[in-house]
Amino acid sequence: MKFERIIIIREKTRLEQLIERFNSKAQAKFYIESSGGDFTFFELEHHTFYESLSKIKESIAEFLKYKIINRSFLPTYIFTENDLVLVIGQDGLVANTAKYVDGLPIIGINPDIERYDGVLLKHTPSDLKGILKNVIKGNFETKQVTMAKATLNDGQVLLAFNDFYIGADSHVSSRYSIDFKGIKEQQSSSGIIVSTGAGSTGWLSSIFNMTNNISGYYNTNSPTYGTNIDWNANKLIFVVREPFLSKMSQINIGHGIITKRNTLKIESNMPTKGVIFSDGIESDFLNFNSGSNVEIGIANEKANLII
Repeated sequence: MKFERIIIIREKTRLEQLIERFNSKAQAKFYIESSGGDFTFFELEHHTFYESLSKIKESIAEFLKYKIINRSFLPTYIFTENDLVLVIGQDGLVANTAKYVDGLPIIGINPDIERYDGVLLKHTPSDLKGILKNVIKGNFETKQVTMAKATLNDGQVLLAFNDFYIGADSHVSSRYSIDFKGIKEQQSSSGIIVSTGAGSTGWLSSIFNMTNNISGYYNTNSPTYGTNIDWNANKLIFVVREPFLSKMSQINIGHGIITKRNTLKIESNMPTKGVIFSDGIESDFLNFNSGSNVEIGIANEKANLII
């Protein structure tokens, strides 16, 4: 694969978002400090980010052309097969980017190791020059990550790197029929979570932690069900949150493993406010109201993280 340019994906810093919200840095500072907050935190974070971005641009300039785009343009940006993708930000930005680049290799750069965990951001700006030398020569390995795919009956498609939430967009009951392995029933719950291997140590694990605490079983040395899935495994885990048993709703389908052969099918019974969120990003969603059917399965596309 011959790379012709690098596409840098970034998000606005929290300081930039505050300035947009309050129209000026001075007004943002006044609001934060008058509320007892520390505005210096946002300034230092902003400064560190731009220092890292500057180092990245200097390293790239020795090898290839580059283009910087904001996360908000990801759904509409057209990538080519000769693009190398570089993400600078937090872990969630890598997850969000992977859904739109159609398997292109991704380099994750952690711009601020003091603040960001960097589970998906294995490299620092100082590492980049050496990484690019190897990548341009074709001497690199990628870690493949299985993604989930939601396909609506009207043809709309949404991918998830970590997880899907299917249900109501507020704290009301999610009503739907669920069909898995030939068993179908009506349910009323707090929604359904579908997790990939990459997302299994996140939202999914918290659900099982809650269950284990209630049941009296908890062992920090023993991984809970579903939290030890290989990232490239061709399976997904789904869990029904807080299913309610009534004359009109059942609770027999509580969790399961989705494979290539066994997909999960859901029909919405919510007149309004039904949604399918991807990776916890509320702007990344499909409407899921009455008349909508969705099939959740394993995506053909894989995310490819350069390691």
